[in-house]
Amino acid sequence: MKNFKIATAQFENKSGDKAYNLSIIKQLSQKAAQQGADVIAFHECSVTGYTFARHLDKQQMLNLAEVIPGGESLLALTDYAREFDIVILAGLFEKDENDNLFKAQVCVDKNGLVAKHRKLHPFINPHLQPGTSYTVFDILGWKCGILICYDNNVIENVRATKLLGADIIFMPHVTMCTPSTRPGAGFVDAQLWKDKESNAKQLREEFDGLKGRAWLMKWLPARAYDNAVYAIFSNPIGMDDDQLKNGCSMVVDPYGDVIAECRSLDNEITIADIHADKLTLAGGYRYIKARRPELYGDIIRKAHQSEQKVVWL
Repeated sequence: MKNFKIATAQFENKSGDKAYNLSIIKQLSQKAAQQGADVIAFHECSVTGYTFARHLDKQQMLNLAEVIPGGESLLALTDYAREFDIVILAGLFEKDENDNLFKAQVCVDKNGLVAKHRKLHPFINPHLQPGTSYTVFDILGWKCGILICYDNNVIENVRATKLLGADIIFMPHVTMCTPSTRPGAGFVDAQLWKDKESNAKQLREEFDGLKGRAWLMKWLPARAYDNAVYAIFSNPIGMDDDQLKNGCSMVVDPYGDVIAECRSLDNEITIADIHADKLTLAGGYRYIKARRPELYGDIIRKAHQSEQKVVWL
């Protein structure tokens, strides 16, 4: 596998405004390509917006969603990938021929759709169906996977994607700065964003504290380290519907180190060099080789009552 460059982006999307969001995706994709990136990753539902979907009925969701492949947004993303010679990952709501709805993240190159992942644990809208499979595919000779937001909080999903061969896992999110049972969680005051230049210091403190980055750092590096993968985290900055998001899109290497991160309060990209040697030098490589699945295979397979209760305010 040859070394290459991956960009991850943060931007402030507009709810339901695909044309605007695609224009920002195009702009940032061009910027990444000009800076030498081979791939750029955008956040969950970066094409459509996300949090506003909690208010939509099924018909409104169907009007927003697209068939994949064949939808207009996928065609636009393919055009950008061809124009700038870059691989693009972006998110949107998907519908199938039977009007089933899914949360999807797509990967496209100049030839069109490379891969599509349906979120395994969707919850923003009750009409969304969960995906039923893991997603592993090739980019430039590297095995890659996609897990969307909550998918990454279920640790078995990350390990399964790794065991299927993925050395890079794209982790698009719309997360942080919302209430939770965890210590320090809560909304960041949206009024601060109205004059973000004057409030930049307070916003950065909030975004980096336990409402945002500090909590992320308790688990995201562990996913990369334990599984010897590159974790490509993408997250929006600014307002997503009525909720303020903290950005901090980053690349975490197989040692669990943050090697590139968006740190401004603006639409931004950051680029990391991806090196194959870290995959086998990192501790996670040895831990995977040392597994004894005969000890716990039956335990992991044991049926249980699934419980996923998320309250959106």
